[in-house]
Amino acid sequence: MTGGIMSATTSQTGSARIFFLIFLAAIIEGFDLQAAGVAAPKLAPVFGLTPAQMGLFFSSATFGLIFGAIAGGVVSDRFGRRFGLCASLLVFGIFSLATAGVSTVEQLIAMRFLTGVGLGGALPNLVSIAAEATSQERRGRAVSLMYAGVPLGGAVASIVAMAGLHDDWRTLFIAGGIMPMLLVLPLLLLLPPLRVEKKQSAKSEGTWRQLFSQGTVLSTLLLWTGFFFGIMVLYLLLNWLPTLLVTRGLNREQAGLIQLIFNIAGAAGSLLGGLFLDSRRKVLNGTICFALLVGSLILLGIAPANVAMNAIAGAMVGVSVMGAQALLYGIAPQCYGAAVRGTGVGIAVAVGRIGSVLGPLLAGGLVASGRSPTEVLMAIVPVALVGGIATVVLLSRLRGLPTATSVNGAAALAKN
Repeated sequence: MTGGIMSATTSQTGSARIFFLIFLAAIIEGFDLQAAGVAAPKLAPVFGLTPAQMGLFFSSATFGLIFGAIAGGVVSDRFGRRFGLCASLLVFGIFSLATAGVSTVEQLIAMRFLTGVGLGGALPNLVSIAAEATSQERRGRAVSLMYAGVPLGGAVASIVAMAGLHDDWRTLFIAGGIMPMLLVLPLLLLLPPLRVEKKQSAKSEGTWRQLFSQGTVLSTLLLWTGFFFGIMVLYLLLNWLPTLLVTRGLNREQAGLIQLIFNIAGAAGSLLGGLFLDSRRKVLNGTICFALLVGSLILLGIAPANVAMNAIAGAMVGVSVMGAQALLYGIAPQCYGAAVRGTGVGIAVAVGRIGSVLGPLLAGGLVASGRSPTEVLMAIVPVALVGGIATVVLLSRLRGLPTATSVNGAAALAKN
């Protein structure tokens, strides 16, 4: 697999500039992803939302993420990473601002869906830029460093909730709309176009044929499986962990603190996942990461209603589940050549977003049937196991395959 937009000759200053900008974009993405959950207790009485309407409000953004991830990847490959990222930031910035001005439930759900489209489109571009801005040997940690910004942005949203700074729910969406739009101009001024120069052979072969060629079809299916089950676990926890902890006997402030610890530990886990991926023992490291995830889920499931015990278990789950995500996001761009990398990553992320819809629904169904917090958490252990097996097999497979080289485009960065 050949082709790319950056090379190993990229200057340290250029790489640092790129990573600073995309890290900021990832933080903003993480903030906007969790803004709805933070605002929900305040806006629900205003609109008189029923439980069903509240569920639709949450899931509308997730459905938007699915379509946005596919569209963002395609735009990235056709028009360049910079254009794709800026367009995505503008989309979710505009519709986040529009959310603050709605007056009906239908408008609220529609605006959240369109915000999700923009949020979904940003991530394939961020992953591709991070992977292509560094050498092959450091690609895993580069992607994980960028991705660490997402849980940090979520932690910022949690701090806003704990500090009571969102008395007017609209301020969250106004902030979530202004921040990405302010970042667009620096991205346009400080990043090169980051376009992919496709070879004629790649053009004639076609995108879908490249994604499902004899050499890539198994990697694609394993990647999809890892993303689907991994993100299913992650979003179940993001949506239901506070509720499960309160049901267990903790108060809301204690549950909020554990959720904050979960997010901060997740940022550390993301960095750890990148180091694992760049190690020579990546298969063993991946196995350790998912073993820790399974073990910490069991620990969280059996923990008594004790703040310290649940905080420790929550931190362990945060480290391992986000470390697993970092592994997957780091692996994804290595599965494809540069000409189809954005599309390949975007579709994989979209498949994962389907899991993010089903995860909360699974937990909701279990809770509605009278299952205890322990039973809900134990129920996702097999889900984590399946995702872990697929990821470890993919790591083993990629270890024996030639890696994609990063060529072309050095002149574009040198001029900036």
